[in-house]
Amino acid sequence: MPENEILTKVTQRIIQRSKVSRAIYLERIECARDSKPQREHLGCSNLAHAIAPCSTGEKESLAHKKRENIAIVSAYNDMLSAHQPFVNFPPLIKRTLSLSDATAQFAGGVAAMCDGVTQSQPGMELSLFSRDNIAQSTAIALSHNMFDGAIMLGVCDKIVPGMFIGAMKFGHLPIIFAPAGPMHSGISNTDKAKIRQEYAMGKVGRDKLLEAESASYHSSGTCTFYGTANSNQMLMEIMGLHLAGASFVNANTPLRDALTEAASLKLLELSPLGDNYMPMGKMIDEKSFVNAIVGLLATGGSSNHTLHLIAMASAAGITLSWNDFDELSRVIPLICKMYPNGSADVNHFHSAGGMAVVIRELLQTGLLHEDVNTVMGYGLSKYLKEPFLEDGKLVYKDSVENSADTSVISSISEPFAREGGLRVLDGNIGRCVIKTSALKSANQFIKAPAKVFYTQDALKDAFSRAELNMDFIAVFPYQGPKSNGMPELHGLMPSMGALQDKGFKVAIITDGRMSGASGKVASAIHLCPEAKDDGVIGKIIDGDIITLDCESGVLELDVTQEELAMRKNIVPDLSANRLGVGRELFSCMRRLVSSAEEGASIFERVGKESC
Repeated sequence: MPENEILTKVTQRIIQRSKVSRAIYLERIECARDSKPQREHLGCSNLAHAIAPCSTGEKESLAHKKRENIAIVSAYNDMLSAHQPFVNFPPLIKRTLSLSDATAQFAGGVAAMCDGVTQSQPGMELSLFSRDNIAQSTAIALSHNMFDGAIMLGVCDKIVPGMFIGAMKFGHLPIIFAPAGPMHSGISNTDKAKIRQEYAMGKVGRDKLLEAESASYHSSGTCTFYGTANSNQMLMEIMGLHLAGASFVNANTPLRDALTEAASLKLLELSPLGDNYMPMGKMIDEKSFVNAIVGLLATGGSSNHTLHLIAMASAAGITLSWNDFDELSRVIPLICKMYPNGSADVNHFHSAGGMAVVIRELLQTGLLHEDVNTVMGYGLSKYLKEPFLEDGKLVYKDSVENSADTSVISSISEPFAREGGLRVLDGNIGRCVIKTSALKSANQFIKAPAKVFYTQDALKDAFSRAELNMDFIAVFPYQGPKSNGMPELHGLMPSMGALQDKGFKVAIITDGRMSGASGKVASAIHLCPEAKDDGVIGKIIDGDIITLDCESGVLELDVTQEELAMRKNIVPDLSANRLGVGRELFSCMRRLVSSAEEGASIFERVGKESC
């Protein structure tokens, strides 16, 4: 099938836009390439330090400098259910590689905070910045010049994007991502959301809420709703950085272990010491990122990736824009329904055919680039296979051609929506993104008065006093990256969802973020310019009429330019956001961070770095 014209147009625009910076990046990784083991460059004292704790056999292998030494970079901790299974991965990887006379070393760990724990807590103000901290930690782990490839062990929200950014600075190495896999399904997401709203309305107590939450998040493995963590896994597979079919195999299963072993061995195939050298920085290109955006739109993935993909691409010398997302969204149908876009979870998605069915649908209709490099080889069609265990060995078979459950994965010919799940809104308030995939059509347009809040608690208190039984648009300024680190405002959803269920027309506008699992209430997020940059959102007052129109892509304040020019930004007391839970250590990041439309990153673009 010929490629879709818009797909080609957007891709060519990105290639042209990125021409200079991409060339600089590729030249850098070519200069870093070496056909010898990286540790050849180390002096005897350097090498002795690096191999001191190794076994006798490992020391011998590393000293002879004949075979690959693979770095393991992990986000393991035993507080995150998604990352707890990684405790078993390093010994498995080392044993697998040793059987091929290669070695692996645990090069470093990276921070891994859980947004589920920090939601509505002060620690959430460190969440977005943890991504760039993870990128730096990944670079430190790989900086010892000991490695001929790397395996990244990460799953959750900021962790995979951060590892990706750090790994791209070592783009001369083959690098693969190995996920931990989701937990088995617990209480349905629909029932969980219902209990949350009933708690917000005072109909059930905290004991019932905790019981429901614990029945949902009940074991090791990734949370099963389709938020940012599972959107990460989809992205890594459709970009070719996972093995085919690896994203949603359950944690702590024999097949999961077999895929981890195979991922380790795949690095030897791609090694600069062999004949099929494929460094990550060359493998991932502009078409890979377009495929990532397409996958995000087709599956109704997390709005957080309108930040992360821009920052990730920038690390590879590629410049994406929100306009790319918006233009592709108009031609990419929504073909998946997972919570919050539906009641199913990622286990249902995987059972229905998972990534292979999605990729097949998109390739057959010219909505994905087939001509890309992946860790499986050349061509995205390599991902139309499914992994199985036969006699204890990993084998790949052709995947099913059609969805086994069309209520979870539909088709391009009969999609759940004709357009993708993300749109850009523009107007005199600024530019922002909105996730539309979980919105009913009746909730995609609202014209109503503003009610301005500066904290989530302020809205919750007003809700509990029954002061919000009306049509309104909740405005949350000073939630941007420069103000308080851009925390997710997921704590608003139970109250706002309850009001919407009562029949009121409600929406949210903010320069902050919403959770990757949010979507029921229209939420215009990542607004630029943010209030801290003298954005118009900081001038809105209670009663101002605002129009939010997803169809037309409009976000407009019904106030004249003359009046806006006379208003001054209303600046709340932000001192409470400066101290406590380590926030004072991140003040420099608030000063350095770019706008949300530029990825909300502290890193400068390739070719623009200052000394």
